Amino acid sequence: MNYKFRLFIVSFLLLFVASAQTNNNSFSQPPVWAKNAIWYQIFVERFYNGDPKNDPTPETVNSPFLKEFVPKDWSITPWTSNWYQKDNWAEKAGMNISNDLQNRKYGGDIQGVINKLPYLQELGITALFLNPINDAPSMHKYDARNYHHIDINFGPDPAGDQKIIASENPGDPKTWKWTAADKLFLKLVKEVHRRGMKIIMDYSWNHTGTDFWAWQDIIKNQEKSAYKDWYDIKSFDNLATPQNEFAYNGWLGINSLPELKKVNITSPRVTGHPYEGNINEGAKAHIFAVTKRWLAPDGDPENGIDGYRLDVADQIGMGFWREFRQQVRNAKPSTYLIGEIWWEQWPDKLMNPAPYTKGDVFDAVMYYQAYRPARYFFAKNDFSFDAKTFKDSLELQWARVPQSNLFAMMNVSSSHDAPRLLTDFYNPNKYKFGATPTDNNNYKTGKPDQETYQRLKLYLVHLFTSIGAPQIFNGEEMGMWGADDPFNRKPLMWKEFHFDPETRNFFQQGIKQFDSLAFNTDQFNWYQKLISIRKSNAVLSNGNCTFFYTEGKKLAYKRSNGEKYLLIYFNVEDHISEFELPLIGKYKDLLSGQLIEGNKFKMAALSSMILKKIK
Repeated sequence: MNYKFRLFIVSFLLLFVASAQTNNNSFSQPPVWAKNAIWYQIFVERFYNGDPKNDPTPETVNSPFLKEFVPKDWSITPWTSNWYQKDNWAEKAGMNISNDLQNRKYGGDIQGVINKLPYLQELGITALFLNPINDAPSMHKYDARNYHHIDINFGPDPAGDQKIIASENPGDPKTWKWTAADKLFLKLVKEVHRRGMKIIMDYSWNHTGTDFWAWQDIIKNQEKSAYKDWYDIKSFDNLATPQNEFAYNGWLGINSLPELKKVNITSPRVTGHPYEGNINEGAKAHIFAVTKRWLAPDGDPENGIDGYRLDVADQIGMGFWREFRQQVRNAKPSTYLIGEIWWEQWPDKLMNPAPYTKGDVFDAVMYYQAYRPARYFFAKNDFSFDAKTFKDSLELQWARVPQSNLFAMMNVSSSHDAPRLLTDFYNPNKYKFGATPTDNNNYKTGKPDQETYQRLKLYLVHLFTSIGAPQIFNGEEMGMWGADDPFNRKPLMWKEFHFDPETRNFFQQGIKQFDSLAFNTDQFNWYQKLISIRKSNAVLSNGNCTFFYTEGKKLAYKRSNGEKYLLIYFNVEDHISEFELPLIGKYKDLLSGQLIEGNKFKMAALSSMILKKIK
């Protein structure tokens, strides 16, 4: 064997080993892009109506199996109307406000997202997280009719899409076609990528809706259905009796959300804890086919999405999630997987992310675990944390997760499942407990006071300077407020719209008062500034975090990566406070432009600084 040939063989083997190691690392590690993401969560139905011609109709929102029908004169709600003003159709039908809100649609769609991409770029967003857009009758879309199609009312041709869907065999992926809504979504993906952004979809593999094609086959054919083992069915109808014995388990006992059957369960299944188990093989094969359809449309990963947010992840066994990661990473190695895990013990203990972030399941979870203690520190409430308690709480959470996953966490503060930040900061309640006016008569739903706005600004400085990728729920940057679901799902307060005044005290006694609604430019500018600071200082995405001052309501920490560092200070006291610099020099506050020299300086009450050494 000559020298050149031996050199070629050695080089090839080294390249092969390196490639194998890289692939192994890429499988167990979050994608590199995740730690640099600035996330923006979009609830499409309430985001922007870009195409009024595709607006929902009674036929597309009814649920015949459940005998749930909207009034015949039902129509979408005007975008700019008073949220608490009952729709005419609801008033005529004698509905209360809760029924009205649950049956409303505003007409948001995929074209609306495309139209607003320049706005999102101007804000500084680099990654989009879309709540479910699979075909479904509800406004939230967790009750899927079809996993493998985009909602017909989110695309340009609902009637045409219904015909295309009817021409398929939904159980056979070889027969699947692309509807107009599907194609428009793929156009959105392309436009997002063209702007250097990422996009992920939201799915619930735990349950479907009662209009789901496989469920409808079971309703029609009962135990003769080819899909009878897909769901957790307790008994089929006996045609020899006048009664209907058909019974099944819905998620959390909700009949409109029949649960896919869990199999091979080898450990106790307890809500709020991971368990070993899987999903029925037939349903699982369908889920995997849908997953690959969006990751690599027509086999091309370049045209596919960049990840999945997985709903109610603790309800599904870990065996399924391990297989799911294998399927996803084989289709597209740079895919980001984030799971939703909530309460281990309501309302006092959130779940531990550790079992889900070991490299074989998810890259991250929706990290409410970091927001909850932050709210108790920055907001004025009945569960106030001092700086040391806040520091200890954060470090406890951070210690549970491998560093690579910690930096890839989506730091969720508000969402479709939690109060909007301004309202959350305005109320003194325990986090998410009694967080709606229907659960808590004292819960404030109107425009917050100025102190709330200022306290929220401090939290936002922390969000954008902390470990993990910051997330914005659509509308937060506009200055929107709202209690927990459904009050957090108001149509977005776009600058070009003029809104009717909103009832401030709808659920409270007394003379009705009203708040004016308008796009909050000051709030938008604050978000934009913080995003710019984070993107301009890589240490905020990849640097270590060291707390060096915790006293009372005064907090300071250092983000550092080698010689580069930033010092972040908070004075959450109600008076002027003095702080010291750990490293003497000349610094510039990136928030105000103020210069700091010497070793001591003072900060106003409820203020913050991001100091960068310039000399």
